Amino acid sequence: MKLINATHILIISHDVVGPKMAGPGIRYWELARVLAQSFPVMLATPNVVQMPDEGVRIWPYQPGVWDSIAPVVEAARAIVLSGDVLGWFPQLMQCDIPLVIDGYDPHPLETLALFAGTPEQAQRHQERERILRMQCQAGDFFICASERQRDWWLGLLEANGRLNVQTYNEDPSLRRLLDVVPFGLPASPPQHTQSVLKGVAPGIGPDAKVVLWGGGLWEWLDPLTLLRAFPRVLARYPEARLVFPGTRHPNMDVPAMGMSHRAMQLVEDLGLQPYVFFGEWAPYGDWQNYLLEADVGVVLHFDILETRMAFRTRVLDYIWAGLPMVLTEGDATSDLVAQYGLGRLVAFEDVDGVAEALLDVLAQPRATWVGRFPDVQAQLTWERAAEPLVRFCRAPYYTVKQQLLPTLAETDERLAWLEAQLAQQRAELERLYALVDDYERGRFIRLMRWGRKNWQTLVGDK
Repeated sequence: MKLINATHILIISHDVVGPKMAGPGIRYWELARVLAQSFPVMLATPNVVQMPDEGVRIWPYQPGVWDSIAPVVEAARAIVLSGDVLGWFPQLMQCDIPLVIDGYDPHPLETLALFAGTPEQAQRHQERERILRMQCQAGDFFICASERQRDWWLGLLEANGRLNVQTYNEDPSLRRLLDVVPFGLPASPPQHTQSVLKGVAPGIGPDAKVVLWGGGLWEWLDPLTLLRAFPRVLARYPEARLVFPGTRHPNMDVPAMGMSHRAMQLVEDLGLQPYVFFGEWAPYGDWQNYLLEADVGVVLHFDILETRMAFRTRVLDYIWAGLPMVLTEGDATSDLVAQYGLGRLVAFEDVDGVAEALLDVLAQPRATWVGRFPDVQAQLTWERAAEPLVRFCRAPYYTVKQQLLPTLAETDERLAWLEAQLAQQRAELERLYALVDDYERGRFIRLMRWGRKNWQTLVGDK
């Protein structure tokens, strides 16, 4: 085992970090903050940003431009990154620095959903699969967000030759190779610093019952069922309001989702404009105010492959704020909510079920839910979540990368050789078939001549 002695731990975020952040940006900022309590930490971001002084140094880089990130790579003792980063910088596979591959976001499965039914789906998925193989080959330590994801990653690693004799003998549990670092939540409770919805936003009164959709409107999520259920909620609670604070990803390189347009169109079709509010993206510092002013949090999704492996980061926000919730069943976070009784679960695309669940939660004062949250809150702080990563960073190491499968370059070369061999074999078969055909034709003619001659001998010439 080779131990590493260098300057800092480097985290390379593939998403923007700053006042407005989606899940990946939040994850890498918070992990950097926790690691900085024990090590010098550099957080590389694809944007220029000023962040609070948490002991984390920020390094902006340009995706795909190696010179923009090479200086902080050279001084790193370990590097934490996702698949997108490896796609931009394949040089990292040769950098001779231990790599931590973060697999919390199942990008290949999201890509299938994002481009479903489009001409580019196959090409996009093929590129994701290529990057996925790079991740499996490059990593020294892998992290993911749940035990369910860990099972998926174990299969991927085994298929790529990473579950070998050496890794098993070092640690039969394989936690040394792959462990769970879930999305976390702050150790300190949220504080209401200013009003952002009730009594402030036009159309939302001080006594409104706020239903909060905590994340973006991505293709694999289902705001449409919520909108179809909402008229029943209004019939009971005319003061109810539905808020979507994030319809546009804070990373401008991420394309606008068609789901946002479909949701807005459905609001018009149902005549819900006075009761439903869409925002671009809530600032990270204000998010606690949205959570504390809401009465129920909602995240719904479809019954697709992405759901099975998903870890809904906004559900952690609801848990942090003690906000009861209505979720679709089927993912790891819904299992957590069911275990601790933090809300109601509904079936996929169940309009009546969503309406009944919302009415049930809204009928109970928020204070009745408060006692259910502290135990799970204590288990899910970023400090607790990051423990396996902290252990690795204390003494970074390489793991054996025995390749039971060929590399991509070897695969291309082998395929070319096989195609040439097949072409030669096809040519040889065609030659043999021709010879057999000629032979059989000649033999048939000789047989006919022999038969005629013998027939004449037997019966005479008539």
